[in-house]
Order: sequence, then structure tokens, then C-alpha cells
Amino acid sequence: MMNKLAEKKYTKLIWVLSIIIPIAVAVLFTVRIPNVERLGFLPPTYASINALTALLLILALVAVKKKKFKLHENLMKTSIALSVLFLVMYVAYHMTSDSTTFGGEGSIKYIYYFILVSHILLSVCIIPLVLFTYLKAITKNFEAHKKLARITFPIWLYVAITGVIVYFMISPYYV
Repeated sequence: MMNKLAEKKYTKLIWVLSIIIPIAVAVLFTVRIPNVERLGFLPPTYASINALTALLLILALVAVKKKKFKLHENLMKTSIALSVLFLVMYVAYHMTSDSTTFGGEGSIKYIYYFILVSHILLSVCIIPLVLFTYLKAITKNFEAHKKLARITFPIWLYVAITGVIVYFMISPYYV
């Protein structure tokens, strides 16, 4: 079992990552790699990763309810890995491509921007939530893990699902 000093160290690391990752993504969003072909295959790929993450999150919830803890653990580790992979692909795409403007009009435009803004804001919030939830699990503090997971799970699931919705709504406007 991890001691309190180690847990404090990881807590500091989680907060540092939770601040650095969104800032790095925002900064990298402004960087364009010259003379590199647009990576147009990435949006459907990372949308698929979001869909798979959503599915794995639901399967992980079912697994833990059935007390299949090792399966739950493996599904959650895979979900975390997929989220990291998504982030790398997302940044790579935006470093090689201009942002696509949503072309819908009327109420659909407002729906799209509501989904997009809530997705972006919650994707920033989910970073520390996932990491702290994971920390509670690996430190075997399962009561705290369970309590935090009740908050983390629906937000992470929302981020994964809305990532797919945003992709389908914007995809007709990709150049």
C-alpha cells in the first residue's frame, strides 16, 4: 500500500499535469508544422477512439457491479490509455490542419456550440478527476475511489460521447 508521502507526491503531480496538459494543448493548437500533409484521417480515428472509450467505460461499470474487479481494472486502464492516444492524435491533427468552422445554421448551430463548449470545458475538468480516481484505486482506498468514481464516470462518459457527436456534426464541413 502506498504511504501518505507518496500519495502527496502523486497528488502534486496530478495537479501539475492537470494544469500543464490543457495549457500545452492550447499552445500546440497555435503551432503549425510546415510542409506536412494534413492528417485528415485522424478525426474519424479519434472519434472512434472516443466511441470505444465510452463503450469501455460502460463495460467497466458493469464489471465492477458484477464484482469482476480485475476486468474493471483492465477496462479502466485501457480507457485511460485510449484517452491519452486520443489527445496525442487530436493535437497532431490540429498541428497540421486549420480548425474547421461549423456550417450549420439556425438552432442546430446553437446546439452544436453548446455541445462543443461543454465538451471542451468538461474535458479539462476530467483530467484531474480521472487521475485522482485512479490514484484512489491504486492506493487501495476503495471507499474514496468509489465516491470519486460516481462523479468522474458520468463526466468522462459525457466527454467521450459528445466527442463523437461533435465529430459527426462537424464532419460535413471538413475540407
